[in-house]
Amino acid sequence: MGKQVVAVVNFPPRRIAGFKSEVLVIGGVPTEGDVVLLKPDERVENGTPIA
Repeated sequence: MGKQVVAVVNFPPRRIAGFKSEVLVIGGVPTEGDVVLLKPDERVENGTPIA
């Protein structure tokens, strides 16, 4: 809690692994290791459009 990540929230709902998903969280995939979630360098208002 208290952290921000970059996500797309205006996609139509989809079923993923049997669960309804309405959000696509954006992350980078390094050659080794786990996915790294993208986050803003500075705090922004939740819902701020990204470009």
